[in-house]
Amino acid sequence: MAASLRLGRQGMLFGLRLNNFNKCLRSTHQWQDQVRHFFRSPWVLGVSPLKVQMPALSPTMEQGNIVKWLKKEGEAVAAGDALCEIETDKAVVTMESNDDGVLAKILMEEGSRNVRLGTLIALMVEEGQDWKHVEIPSPDAAPPSEATPATQAAATSVVTSSAPSPPSAPKPVTSGQLRLSPAARHILDTHGLDPKLATPTGPRGIITKEDALNLLKASPAPKAVPSVVASTPPSPISAPAASPPPPGSRPNIPPLSVPGKPGAPGTFTEVPASNVRRVIAQRLTQSKTTIPHSYASIDCDMAAVMQLRKDLAKEQIKVSVNDFIIKAAAVTLREMPEVNVTWSGDGARALDSVHISIAVATDKGLITPIIKDAANKGVQEISSNAKALAQKARDGKLLPEEYQGGSFSISNLGMFGISGFSAVINPPQACILAVGTSRAELQLCEDDQTLSTKQLMTVTLSSDGRLVDDELASRFLDKFRANLEKPQRMALV
Repeated sequence: MAASLRLGRQGMLFGLRLNNFNKCLRSTHQWQDQVRHFFRSPWVLGVSPLKVQMPALSPTMEQGNIVKWLKKEGEAVAAGDALCEIETDKAVVTMESNDDGVLAKILMEEGSRNVRLGTLIALMVEEGQDWKHVEIPSPDAAPPSEATPATQAAATSVVTSSAPSPPSAPKPVTSGQLRLSPAARHILDTHGLDPKLATPTGPRGIITKEDALNLLKASPAPKAVPSVVASTPPSPISAPAASPPPPGSRPNIPPLSVPGKPGAPGTFTEVPASNVRRVIAQRLTQSKTTIPHSYASIDCDMAAVMQLRKDLAKEQIKVSVNDFIIKAAAVTLREMPEVNVTWSGDGARALDSVHISIAVATDKGLITPIIKDAANKGVQEISSNAKALAQKARDGKLLPEEYQGGSFSISNLGMFGISGFSAVINPPQACILAVGTSRAELQLCEDDQTLSTKQLMTVTLSSDGRLVDDELASRFLDKFRANLEKPQRMALV
């Protein structure tokens, strides 16, 4: 009896102790869960972002400039909303969002220039997530050619402090083709320096003038030959003054002008090229070096067009001479489809539609918006389309599809009093028509041998000799003149 009571009391004590142990164990698990939840919370790990990268907004675009952000950090964004304005190699294009969410972090501020394709420019988070705790990815390691001058200076100071030996010449850079600016080429040629020793810091690995000057400073100066006679202590001898350069000679390194001060003779100011101007230079160089240009000119009698314009003006229909020229070129291309071609790597490519590119001068350079399907449009519709596209081009608001895919270009300088000129072909197109101003000219009428005044306009066709030979170009100009001198005929063909 007594033994059973002792066993019962021991069992109760064991049960109480086990209960207390379970309580402690449960509290420990709760604390661990709280700690685990804390370290997994956005406060510690951050919110996983949606990356917004610099897109390719045109086929020839390699980099862009951030003009303006249209959304602020913390602002809700829907798919299709305008995020920012980006200056491409053609125009200022609005970039739209592909996702729904919240703009969490802007990584490239307004005014950022030469941002390469694929560069991270902003971060977004999904709706409902805390955008203030977005996880910012670590930046990728910059390539050696894009190292900042401060980084290069720091590296140079470390090397010089750790190695007191005389500075050795930099190692030649042999990877890739060397690209030099004209100023850098002049400096390196003048001082006989190897361009491979320069460290390029310009866009796409171009060696700039500053790179050439840095190489000139880092190059070891020629050592003076020691004197043979050393019996007497050397006395300080003043170095002979350098002889002035002969009159009319150019200095080795042209000095830069100082802002706010009048420029001295021989100074210059470097003007950075915009993306549009840089691409224009590349395209013109490509055209003149890879396309065999052929030229042919013809005079067109503009009397019928002038009279038709006056008749339309009486009915409050205002159209320009250039509108008739666009219509005549489009109709001629439809009649002669062998001219409505472009050049591809394998040969000619016949086009199914007639899209006329018109050259428009803007503050940033020349751009060619497109009047699509011009052969099937009336002169009045062509006029309204041309005015709208020209205004959008000057405002930098053209969409990519409004300046890509033309089949024939027209450049008109008649409003500037230019009598005639030759234009550069816009690749991959086969032709461009250069239009001069109209002029009054006396001509002898063969029928009655009398003199009459005619309003003549000279047009010059630049054609790709690989696609349009001289005979085909001549027939095209003859057909174009016939359509332009009889504008009523263009409505019938």
